[in-house]
Amino acid sequence: MESTFSSPAEAALQREAGAAGLLTPLADLDRVYELERVVGFVRDLGCQRVALQFPDQLLGDAGVVAARLEEVTESKMFILGDTAYGSCCVDVLGAEQAGAQALVHFGPACLSPPARPLPVAYVLGQRSVALELCAKAFEAQNPDPTAPVVLLSEPACAHALEALATLLRPRYLDLLVSSPALPLPVGSLNPELESLERFGRRFPLASGRCLEEYGAFYVGGSEASPDPDLDPDLSRLLLGWAPGRPFSSCCPDTGQTQDEGARARRLRARRHYLIERARDARVVGLLVGTLGVARHREALTHLRNLTQAAGKRSYVLALGRPTPPKLANFPEVDVFVLLACPLGALAPWPSGSFFRPVLAPCELEAACNPSWPPPGLAPHLTHYADLLPGSPFHVPLPPPESELWDTPDVSLITGELRPPPAWKPSNDLGCSALTLRPQLELAESSPAGKCAKSLFPSELFPQIQPIHLQSPPFAASFLSSRSWQGLQPRLGQTPVKGAVSGRRGIAIAYEDEGSS
Repeated sequence: MESTFSSPAEAALQREAGAAGLLTPLADLDRVYELERVVGFVRDLGCQRVALQFPDQLLGDAGVVAARLEEVTESKMFILGDTAYGSCCVDVLGAEQAGAQALVHFGPACLSPPARPLPVAYVLGQRSVALELCAKAFEAQNPDPTAPVVLLSEPACAHALEALATLLRPRYLDLLVSSPALPLPVGSLNPELESLERFGRRFPLASGRCLEEYGAFYVGGSEASPDPDLDPDLSRLLLGWAPGRPFSSCCPDTGQTQDEGARARRLRARRHYLIERARDARVVGLLVGTLGVARHREALTHLRNLTQAAGKRSYVLALGRPTPPKLANFPEVDVFVLLACPLGALAPWPSGSFFRPVLAPCELEAACNPSWPPPGLAPHLTHYADLLPGSPFHVPLPPPESELWDTPDVSLITGELRPPPAWKPSNDLGCSALTLRPQLELAESSPAGKCAKSLFPSELFPQIQPIHLQSPPFAASFLSSRSWQGLQPRLGQTPVKGAVSGRRGIAIAYEDEGSS
């Protein structure tokens, strides 16, 4: 129990800080961090205060990079680290606290639009790619030269995709190259091509073509990775890609390939299970996982309205980065929904570490919106902005009088029939037992479908009085069923005593308890 929801007390005292990360050789610093491009970005804007955001694994180079940029640009640089939520999102709040006029983001990025207007430059890195090995691996995985295939990569390998496509285009005719969806200047797109932005990438589709026609070849990952499922960028591609199209990955160092079909099916099966858990849930915890991504307030309002329409109680929790010890403090919550960027919502969680399941907003939409397409027809949307009005994927809730709310639904987990939402009125206008109001009148229905209220009129049976039930809140009813409900104040019932010395030590081992 201690290892699941908390760490031993001695771990905090014995933990070593360690190195911030592997230091990049000074000779490669300009190439890896693209300092020339960053200098041009700062000079073009004329900024005097610039924020530099580094992920944890690159903080070892932060001081040297900031010093070199200050020397060349003569601008004040501020290093941002240890972000409140995820390092892939632009930390606009930290930049505002430092009074920065622009921000440079280093490392992997979700490329989500920031909540506040701020000039941002992205430096994704340039990982070395063995082009010849990757080209041979592509030919082995795609023997048909006429099959449509799109080249994908992790952000650090995006610089090598055009060179890889140059080696493959003499044989493969229908080859599409994706690129990171970085902010582009006006007029930089080819008007003959329809640029589609999905999964944080830009796809230059020809007129009349759609992305669902293409297979995928992903360049990224590492053979030394203990579990490839922990890569959120690859996970969102596998979940959102067309299920009937081939998807393979290639290690950029060795050229070793792997068919990702089995992993994609495993991820989709896990998501279908989470949707069923959300349908069975009565209390939903909405976790605020970002404050710097655009439209997060609108998305939070949308999720609250969604749970209310489905007859569920929701609570908004702002806890920073979710951890098992934090969420274990809310045992009355059946499922949690993490409102975060696409990479944050699919962040790697250790299997079985959380007391309750943690879902993505798309899974809650599929569970609570009866107009949502059934599994196999609905796309898996990794960004919560795709669920909001104005998006081509937005599906509005049906009106209250729609028959979709009355569709019978059986839980695939418990095997029981799920009741309709609590606010949904009964078909019989004379029976108002399920009408939402402060007090509920208890009435049983006869086999003939009539309400018991009509069988026992008050003029014939004055001794029978209607029973009124007060509907308690879910959290309050859960608290009343617990054996320990917290400390009792007992104001005025205990004698007043003077202050005395308390116990020394920590709760797990006080000094007067000795060692056991």
